[in-house]
Amino acid sequence: MSAYIFKRMGMMILTLLLIAVLVFFLMHAIPGGPFTAQRELPPEVEKALIEKYNLDDSLMEQLFHYLGGLLKGDLGPSFKYPGMRVNDFIREGFPVSARLGLITILFVLAASIPMGIVAALKNGKWQDVVSMIIATIGVTIPSFVIATLLMYIFSHKLGWLPAFGFDKPSGYILPVVALGGYSMSFLARLMRSSLLEVLGQDYIRTARAKGLSEYKVVVNHALRNAMIPVITVLGPTIAALLTGSFVIEKIFALPGMGKHFVTSITNRDYTTILGITIFYATFLVVMVFLVDIFYVLIDPRIKYE
Repeated sequence: MSAYIFKRMGMMILTLLLIAVLVFFLMHAIPGGPFTAQRELPPEVEKALIEKYNLDDSLMEQLFHYLGGLLKGDLGPSFKYPGMRVNDFIREGFPVSARLGLITILFVLAASIPMGIVAALKNGKWQDVVSMIIATIGVTIPSFVIATLLMYIFSHKLGWLPAFGFDKPSGYILPVVALGGYSMSFLARLMRSSLLEVLGQDYIRTARAKGLSEYKVVVNHALRNAMIPVITVLGPTIAALLTGSFVIEKIFALPGMGKHFVTSITNRDYTTILGITIFYATFLVVMVFLVDIFYVLIDPRIKYE
């Protein structure tokens, strides 16, 4: 197992390195620069800023300089906010995004898994139809449309829930539903199809033929295997939810990482774009790695290779 873990860690580091290099060159391939929008800057001031941030060096020199800082955990300074570093943005925004994401994950798991199980066990009946209608709506309608609709109904028309901010516990409800709507619907559909496939396997028919109760057949024999595809998707989903949704945070005016990422794109703040992208990618590959480790606990037939 230790050999497998070291191999995967090496692949994770290589993946993150490739992502950093690719994003670095993509950003510099776009015409203009971080100070292009500031047309009021005198040429000598712009030149001084470019020299200060070493933007007049060759691309390879800039890349190696950035990677050297990255190895020390330094994501570099912000080109747009003097005195601020990208680490400060992440330190400031990630707790907000993570708190929202954690509550959303609990909501998604609490709603999607039971919904998918009920839909599979009641296949073709009204419970299945209602669950799949809800899941289809959640998958097909974009999250920003759901967020706007929820805000209009429950905040503007009814006045039941706040439209922005986390000042009250009720302020979490609308962002959580809007952020988790797609994931809940997708996982519910996946859980339903996976469980239906498992319930049609020969070993399930054998278990029923032995006289086991339907509860034991489903819980002890079907659910474990049916959960494998769900867990595969769950890793990247958790990473995406914990690092926040840029659109949802913008709509509900939440001070998470999304605000900094959107602002950095409009400002062409290279280091902030690169730093937040690498932070998100790191979170994603770690979650995928943990999911692969978790496979063995769910299904003993899967071995580390």
